[in-house]
Amino acid sequence: MTDRPTLDPLAPSTSHPELQPLLTELRQFLDREVAPLETRLTGRFRDLLPDLERLRGEVKRRGWWAPQVPKAWGGGGLSLREFAFVSEVLGRSPLGHFLCNCQAPDAGNMELLLEFATPAQQERWLRPLAAGTIRSCFSMTEPDFPGSNPVWMGTTARLDGDHYEISGRKWFTSSADGAAFAVVMAVTDPEAPPHQRASLLIVPAETPGFRLVRNISCMGHAGDDWNSHSEVVYERCRVPRDHLLGQLGAGFAMAQARLGPGRIHHCMRFLGIAERSFEMLCHRAATRELAPGRKLGQQQAVQHWIADSRAELLAARLMVLHTAERMDAVGTKAAREEISLIKFYVAQVMMNVVDRALQAHGALGFSDDVILAEFYRQGRAARIYDGADEVHKSAVAKQVLRRYGLEIGA
Repeated sequence: MTDRPTLDPLAPSTSHPELQPLLTELRQFLDREVAPLETRLTGRFRDLLPDLERLRGEVKRRGWWAPQVPKAWGGGGLSLREFAFVSEVLGRSPLGHFLCNCQAPDAGNMELLLEFATPAQQERWLRPLAAGTIRSCFSMTEPDFPGSNPVWMGTTARLDGDHYEISGRKWFTSSADGAAFAVVMAVTDPEAPPHQRASLLIVPAETPGFRLVRNISCMGHAGDDWNSHSEVVYERCRVPRDHLLGQLGAGFAMAQARLGPGRIHHCMRFLGIAERSFEMLCHRAATRELAPGRKLGQQQAVQHWIADSRAELLAARLMVLHTAERMDAVGTKAAREEISLIKFYVAQVMMNVVDRALQAHGALGFSDDVILAEFYRQGRAARIYDGADEVHKSAVAKQVLRRYGLEIGA
C-alpha cells in the first residue's frame, strides 16, 4: 500500500473529527506493518499466525482492539457509524479486521451474545471471544437448501430430556476450522409458522457429533484456520438445554438482527477494498508508459474508468453512512430497505472498481504479485453471501411498491 490522498475529504472530518487521528494511524499501520504479509495469503493462514499474533498485541497496546465492542467488554465502544469509518480503513487489507478482532463471523457472534445471551453464556463465550483468545463460527447455510430462503432448512434440534440433539449438514460455515464453538441454526418446531420454526444453539466444537468434513475449495483455494469455509456435519450432536441462545423459535429473527449491522461492516470493508483498488488504478494510469513519453492515463477509456469509479465510490460511501445513521437512530428493522440497498449496490461497486484496476494492471493485475487478484477472488462472493443481489433487489422493490398500494406476497 502507498500513502495516497484519501478518497473523500468530506468524511469523517466534518461529522467525527475526533476519529481522524485514529484513522490516519490505522492506515499507516496497515501500510507499514500489514501490507508486507499480504503476499503470503496464497499459502497457509496458520503460517501467518505468529506474525499476526504479534501485530494483534500491538493493536491492543494502541487501544484499537475490538472497536465495535462496548468498553465494558474490552472494546472501543464505537457507534455503528463511527465503526463504519474504521471498518473502511481496515478493509484496505484482507488482514485488517482480523488484526483488530472485528472480523466476520466473530463480530456478528459477539453482537448476538451481547444482545441475546444469558450472563452465564456471556462469561463462557463472549468474554474470551471479545478478548481474542478463541474464535467462533456461524452455521446456517445448507448445501441441500437455497440460501435465498433461510427459513427452509433440514437441520433439526430435538429436545431430549435436558439436551438438544442436533442432526444435519451445513456448509460455508466460515472459519469453523479452529473455532471453539459454533452458533447453529436448527429447526426446533417444524409445525410452527415458517419464521418461528428455527432456534439458535451454541455448540462447542469438541462436542461429540460435531464433525468438520472439509474446508471447501473456492476458486482453487481451500484455505485453513480463520481464512476458510467449511462443511460441517452434526451427527446426533447433543448439547445441554442451557446452550439455547435467546428465545425458542427466534432463530430467524435473531439471525436477521445479526445480519443488519454485519452488512454495514461488510459494505464499509467493500469500500476499503475499492478505495485501495482505485488508488492502484490511478497510480498505474499516472506512471505506466505504453510507449516512451505516453502514459496509460492518457487513454480516454482509462480516464472514463477513473471518473466512473470516483462517482460510484462517493455515492456508495454516502449511502452506507446514511444507512448506519438510520440504524443507530431507528434500529435494524426500520432500516431494512436501506440495508438491502447498500448490500447489492456496494458489492457491485467494489467489483467494478477492482475489475477496472486489474484491467489497468494487465497481466500483473492477474498475478499474486499485487493484491488485486486476491480482492477479485474474494470479492465476487460478496454478491451472494448475506443474501444474493437479486433477493435484496426484490425486497427493496416490494417495499417501494407497497407505498404505492401494491402488496406482493412472499
